[in-house]
Order: sequence, then structure tokens, then C-alpha cells
Amino acid sequence: MASNERQLGLFERRPNWSWRNWLSGDDSPGMQLYDRSLLAAVLSLIAFGFVMVMSASLAEAQTLTGNPFHFVERHLAYLVGCVLIAAGMLRVKIAILDKYSNKLLIAVLGLLVLVLLVGHTVNGATRWLVVGPASIQVAELAKLAFAIYMASYLVRRHEEIRENAKGFYKPIAVLALYALLILLQPDLGSVVVLFVIAMGLLWLAGARLKDFIILIMAALALFVALIVAEPYRMRRVISFLDPWQDPFGSGYQLTQSLMAYGRGDWFGQGLGNSIQKLEYLPEAHTDFIFAVVGEELGFVGIICVLVVLMFVVIRAMQIGNWCLTADKAFEGYLAYGLSIWFGFQTVVNIGASIGMLPTKGLTLPFISYGGTSLWVMTAAAIILLRIDYERRLSQIQVLPGRGK
Repeated sequence: MASNERQLGLFERRPNWSWRNWLSGDDSPGMQLYDRSLLAAVLSLIAFGFVMVMSASLAEAQTLTGNPFHFVERHLAYLVGCVLIAAGMLRVKIAILDKYSNKLLIAVLGLLVLVLLVGHTVNGATRWLVVGPASIQVAELAKLAFAIYMASYLVRRHEEIRENAKGFYKPIAVLALYALLILLQPDLGSVVVLFVIAMGLLWLAGARLKDFIILIMAALALFVALIVAEPYRMRRVISFLDPWQDPFGSGYQLTQSLMAYGRGDWFGQGLGNSIQKLEYLPEAHTDFIFAVVGEELGFVGIICVLVVLMFVVIRAMQIGNWCLTADKAFEGYLAYGLSIWFGFQTVVNIGASIGMLPTKGLTLPFISYGGTSLWVMTAAAIILLRIDYERRLSQIQVLPGRGK
């Protein structure tokens, strides 16, 4: 890669270089072949997440372990893992992901079965495989593996998806198998994420409208049945509709979250000055970390974080569009899938913390505490950077005078 860059003169700057070109990741001849703005956005979110985890977790860590920096130390270890994952994933060509997409899907399927047999149980949920000092939440791996599989399938069966129901329902059968295993953990939130990724990609691939209508009606019926079948899910829905009806019971977490947002006002109470994180708000450093952001940094801080998250989602969608335009279908669909995943999970996490959606237990991308989520999100972001790198490199290589 380094020799190609020297040969193409990628480190030469054009005379009309500007900050606008730098921020936009201009891929014109003479500019570097990576998206600096996307990389900066992801790194800033991860760094911000570390600061907020440190702020939000001290009180709970002191109570649970006697060490106020327990979660901070673990998060630092997770960040070291992120560096190693990034270094490894940067060397993986996107064609390899396409080639081994089915094997990756089967491998994660095996892990989903394994977690039900020997997984670690926390609060009644069996979602983690303990590997040495680390706990791996396999459902997070399933999201990435399924997005890669869907992108590969859409390329291989593009005409079949558009012309008949068989092509449409094949990946839905795979989704159903994944969903069954994840629901047995149980983890309804991850199933919803997988469903949205599948629906979004099938829609972008041009699947028939009547297939969508049938599937959505069936999914809604199943979703309602799953909520009614489990009392704790029904309590979440009821508390979401009116959390103040039982503010010290089923609505406790949401009411405390709303209080945090209310205390934040425009500019917040100041970094580290949250009251709700002092064991009033459960899961303050994981699922409800955005409420602590709102309390400490206020409405202005919330908007700043949302702008960066929105930029990552939009840039991923742009990369997908650029790749499809350049006849890189697998890369394009994969970028679209990652964009849908990031965007939907962000909406669900924040929507749950402000009372617009039922609580689903989904992390806030790049920010919430949680090793597996952070590692998988990092891998997904690096894949995006690699997709864009290969697209830009292919464009420069075919320019006149640059070789073929």
C-alpha cells in the first residue's frame, strides 16, 4: 500500500489546497486516500465516550467494587482492543469480506448456539461468552456478520430479489434463524436492529413493494405477540407510555432519565456534576449515558454530539452511494447497511432515554460503556474507511497518465 501511495504521489498537495478539501476528504489527484473527516468524527466520539464513561461510572463502581475507577480501567482495556482491531481490519481487503461472508455468518451462528449452552448470565439474560478476562456479547457480532452477508447476497441475487418472492425471503429465513437464537437469550432490541438492516437493504436493492407489505404486517404481529408474551416487556411499554404512573417502579429508570435532561437546561451542570449518576439513574454509563450527557453538558452538548453522530451516518450513506456509482455493489450495500445500523441504534438509544421509545437495551454507538459493542463498532467504522480507501485508489489508478 505504501509503495502504491509513493508511486501515485499521494502525499503531494495541490496549490489550491484548502481546509474545505481536507474536511470533505477530497479524493482528487494529489490528495490522501482516506476520509479524514470520518476518521476524526469516529475518534472524537470514542474519546468523548471515554470521558463520559469516566464521569458517569465512578459512583456505581465505588459501590459495586470499592474501586471508583473499575469501569474506567476496563474501558481503557477496551480502547487498547480497539487499536488492535483497527490495525488488523485496516489490512483486510473488502473482497475478502465478500468471499467469506457465508462462512462468517455460519461462524457467528455457531457462537449464538454456544452462548445458549455455556453463556454467562446477568440479570436473567444469557448473552455473553466468557473468553479469558473478556466477555463477548455475540449479538453485537451478529449485527456486523449479518450486514456483511446481506450486502453479499444482494450482489449475488440482485435480479432474483426484484423479480420474485423467493429471492426476497431467502435472507429473511436467515434473519429468522438469527432472531430465534437471539430471542432465546433474550435480546429483542438486537433482533429489531437486524430486521431494520434487512428491510433497509432490501428496499435499497429494489425489492417488490408487496413483499415488504406482507413482511411488515407479519413482523408487527410477531412483535406485538412477543411483547404480550413477556410481562417485563409489557411493563416497559406501559412505563414508556406513562412513566409517571409508577415513578418508583416500572417507570423509575425513565423518570430519572427525564430528570437528568431537565437539570441540564441549555448549558448543563458542568462535566462531572451530574446528580442522577450517583446511583439514582440505573445503567448511567451504558444504555442511559446520553441522559448524563444532557445533565452535564445541556442542550448545547446534546446537539454537538448528535451532529457528529449524524455526520458519521450520513457519510456512511454517501460512501455507499459513491460505491454504487463506481460499480462497487458489495461495498456500496455494505456501507448502506452500516449506515442504517449506526443510525437506527442511535435513534433507539436516545429515543428510549428521552421517553419517545420503549427501553431496548441498545448501546449508543462509540460512546456507551461495553467492550463488545465498542469493538464491533470500531471494526465497522474501519471497514467504512477501507471501503472508501479502495474506491478512491481505484479512481486514481485509472486516471490518464497514472497507469491502469
